[in-house]
Amino acid sequence: MDTPDPDAVPARLAALPSWLITQTALRAGRLVSDGLAAVDARGYHFRLLATLDEFGPASQATLGRRSGIHVSDVVAALNELAERDLVDRAPDPADRRRNVVTVTPAGRRQLRRLEKQLTAVQDELLAPLSPTERAQLTGLLSRVLTHHTRRSG
Repeated sequence: MDTPDPDAVPARLAALPSWLITQTALRAGRLVSDGLAAVDARGYHFRLLATLDEFGPASQATLGRRSGIHVSDVVAALNELAERDLVDRAPDPADRRRNVVTVTPAGRRQLRRLEKQLTAVQDELLAPLSPTERAQLTGLLSRVLTHHTRRSG
């Protein structure tokens, strides 16, 4: 009698898009974490620097909303970035109870390094796909996410 492969996944499970997305997301998360750790960074660092670079100075609460990071995690990540002189925090002139965060020139340079690292991670994650398939996958995932974000938001 043949012994089943202990790592085999039931066909009805492997055919579920939700299962495939979850499993892919887990692997993507590990690749991103490992890739950023290799350059002494974390995903939150990239998300915050990218948000500041694209939208300009912002309060910590606004950064949390725009980057999808809980405000308590924003503070910890901003502390790490500030220690490295990648961001500046200053009291908001309009409301001194809150801080306005600005990316520094060193922060922009770090963002470019992180973008290069994440490009390599994307290439590793999507290695079996052609450039056309990668664009197609990105478009489809964006459409699904937008649909559910609009419905729940």
